[in-house]
Amino acid sequence: MAEPRSLRRSRGATKERGNGVVGRIWLAIAIVVFYPLKALLARTRLIGLEHVPARGGALLVLNHISHLDPIYDAVSVHRAGRLPRFLAKHTLWNYPVLRGVLRGVEQIPVYRGSVNAQQSLRDAHRALEQGKVVLIYPDGTITKDPEGWPMTPKVGVARLALEHDVPVIPVARWGTREILDGYHKRFRPFPRKRVTMRFGAPADLSEYREREADTRVLREVTELLMRRVRDQLAEIREEPAPSSFYSGSRRAERNDDHV
Repeated sequence: MAEPRSLRRSRGATKERGNGVVGRIWLAIAIVVFYPLKALLARTRLIGLEHVPARGGALLVLNHISHLDPIYDAVSVHRAGRLPRFLAKHTLWNYPVLRGVLRGVEQIPVYRGSVNAQQSLRDAHRALEQGKVVLIYPDGTITKDPEGWPMTPKVGVARLALEHDVPVIPVARWGTREILDGYHKRFRPFPRKRVTMRFGAPADLSEYREREADTRVLREVTELLMRRVRDQLAEIREEPAPSSFYSGSRRAERNDDHV
């Protein structure tokens, strides 16, 4: 198993460095800010990082437990020599300065509320076609489960996974909620915590790729992927996973299930 530093060093020739001068500047700023911040708040253990490919598109499927998750996820993927592209609400692009930052580091707007579910993820599809690494939180938001287990996932992840012949990698993370618990408004930076991330082997979706991507197939694939994430989370936590996903607001699920 490759260590993160040696992995990034061995991938020096293929390491992504940002798009253009502006992109590289924003990337350099992000590195200067987020690497020390991550290290200050917690020690990070990365397991299976070599599953992130050195080249080409990949879809990373992750659980979501804290507002700090994107920092740890981004730095971890960057240690594999790749630039992470997250899905974010398209309304964030309405703010001039923030829009420049998001464009500079090539983040991906999600058009929630779109009549066409496919259209809502159009830029995510384009990113995978262009060989980029896309990160998605199928929970849709920070889990509302008091114990921190994944909620019923949204099927947008299945649409992305089935329409592109790229590795689909389940990733589980634990420890960030101990630092920042958004729902209970608790920030506890001290003592320094431990964050663990487990990157699994790519999921085998071959049997589904030959079937029509109807509602049933999309739901099956979505739950298959999130079960993989949940099982890896159970390994990290060293405790049994629940037999079902946490069900949050039914109204919220109905409104967001297309994404």
